[in-house]
Amino acid sequence: MISNLAAGVQAFTSNVFLVSGDRRVLVDAGANFDVASKIEERGGIDAVVMTHTHPDHVGNLSEVKEAFGVEAWGFDTDQPGVDHAIADGGWVQLGDHEYEALHTPGHKNDHLCFYSDDAGVLFAGDLVFQNGSFGRTDLEEGDHDALIESIERVRDRVDEDFREMHVGHGPSVTNEPFGHVEAALEMASSAFRR
Repeated sequence: MISNLAAGVQAFTSNVFLVSGDRRVLVDAGANFDVASKIEERGGIDAVVMTHTHPDHVGNLSEVKEAFGVEAWGFDTDQPGVDHAIADGGWVQLGDHEYEALHTPGHKNDHLCFYSDDAGVLFAGDLVFQNGSFGRTDLEEGDHDALIESIERVRDRVDEDFREMHVGHGPSVTNEPFGHVEAALEMASSAFRR
């Protein structure tokens, strides 16, 4: 089961997904709200996995790690709070399923997406969103051409019939998410390149 612990939060934060099962994992830690109490209410966690290290995704990371005695996995251990590296093409267990890590720069250099064929689930971070939206590239480390390549990579990797896409901001997509990935690629490809 996947729950967004940031649902309804009125603060500048990313979505925060708790993946229940054999290995209880938090995907991104969010910022500016008490996520630790929400985790505690649901029985704790075994680890944190980061899509990337922008402040809205990691603001609560230190508090979560301290409260639950867990470590964090991400692409780049040079980033504060990331204890263990997940390589491009590496695998990580989230809940009951193994997810492949896809290095997807463009929004930020250390951006990862996580995809499981078995679960039919994509954690897209800030790469793509609902209705063809895509991650901004006007921040430090942003690169529009790299973003387009990353979206193409995800589109080519996921099954056209995958079931759920959980994104860094806004609602998750549970109705034909592949079409939203394709729309994001089309929109990003036609958008003004900075």
